[in-house]
Amino acid sequence: MHLSTSYRQIFSISAPIMLGTAAQNVIALSDSIFLFHRSELDFAAIGFVSVFYLIVAAIGYGFSKGGQIIIARRAGEEDYKEVGHTFYAMLYFELVLAVGLFFFMQYGCTYFFTLFVDSKEILDKSIAYLNYRSWGVFFSYTGLAMIAFYTGIARTKFILIDTFILGIVNIVLNYGLICGRFGLPEMGIAGAGLASTIAEIVAFVVFLVYVYFDKGIRKYKLYKIPKIDWQLIRDQQRLASPIVAQSIVGLGSWFVFFGIVENLGERPLAITNLVRMVFLFLQIPSWGFASTINTLVSHFIGQQKRQAVVPIIWKTAKFSWFTTMLLTIPMVLFPTQILYPLLGSADMSLITEAQPIFYVLMVILSLNSIGVVYFNGLAGVGATYYGLKIQTWCAVGYLVYIYAVINFFEGGLVLAWTAEIVYWGIMLVLMIWYLKSNVWYKLKV
Repeated sequence: MHLSTSYRQIFSISAPIMLGTAAQNVIALSDSIFLFHRSELDFAAIGFVSVFYLIVAAIGYGFSKGGQIIIARRAGEEDYKEVGHTFYAMLYFELVLAVGLFFFMQYGCTYFFTLFVDSKEILDKSIAYLNYRSWGVFFSYTGLAMIAFYTGIARTKFILIDTFILGIVNIVLNYGLICGRFGLPEMGIAGAGLASTIAEIVAFVVFLVYVYFDKGIRKYKLYKIPKIDWQLIRDQQRLASPIVAQSIVGLGSWFVFFGIVENLGERPLAITNLVRMVFLFLQIPSWGFASTINTLVSHFIGQQKRQAVVPIIWKTAKFSWFTTMLLTIPMVLFPTQILYPLLGSADMSLITEAQPIFYVLMVILSLNSIGVVYFNGLAGVGATYYGLKIQTWCAVGYLVYIYAVINFFEGGLVLAWTAEIVYWGIMLVLMIWYLKSNVWYKLKV
């Protein structure tokens, strides 16, 4: 399949995976909305623990990106047999990784969370959520491998359908298990964890059935399971490890941010969770374009078209910014009117208090929508270690800034959120400089 640099081509690949790559965001949003109606304490707790689970999801997602980049490169070279081998190497590693993280969530998180959380109520509710949520990691990671395969070969339409099914099942079960409807027990935040796990199992089974009947992938020989190729697994992990480290650094700094905010009390944590919920929703388009640029860049390099790389990254970044702003501007200007149908609370003070942060969020999303595309462009050309270095230094500065603002200058939540502007601004400058330098021409994947 030969890909082009047209906006139509970019959109045709991006549109389905805007939701497909945001599956965990969809679950987090659904959990947050239902728990908002239950109690402010539950809402605050899900804000903390769901950021942690996003890190878990990001680890699996990061390792799948290594496989996706290599799959796209081999697809560009029309080496179909290697595409299939790369998929299985990725799948084997994801399953081993899932086992390790499952045991950590079951037995290590109680101690780990005490390093960040002062409130016993928040801690207990977070552990109750993870006791059920952790079982979904096996199906989530296997699903990520299948999504990476289909994204790598630029056939993304079913990803949208499967994510839609996941979202519907999660919403229905959240209503039943959180609120005690349909004859199901009222489990509160633990019910949110169980609902999300069941939704991931259903989505995985549906995707597996689709793969079985998909005639278009037979040339990749997926039905013939190969032996474990340790060298191929090492090659993938060499490429993917910096991406995973980037995810841990990025989301980990956000997790620490929530821990710092939690020290201010449950109300500021609830406000921050509301802003985070809106942020996650508004990031969905940019993450779709970001995943697309991985495939496009790697595919063009596989076709020996390196000169097309920087222009397609810039073109996709502009598309990402425009789409994100279409959603962001109405949300920032009219948050009460837009959020009320979802939150439906007589007490809208949480939204009112979050309003100043929403204005900061618009600036953040302007930089973020472009930055994530360039960031994934770096991964597509194979410059994952450079991406890790700049993100690590920016994250350190980000955390120092937040800690100083809250603990020394008492600047409050609005000023703390401006750290995201500094973070993405510096990241963007360094990434653009690197890509224009053409140093990446010598990298091999």
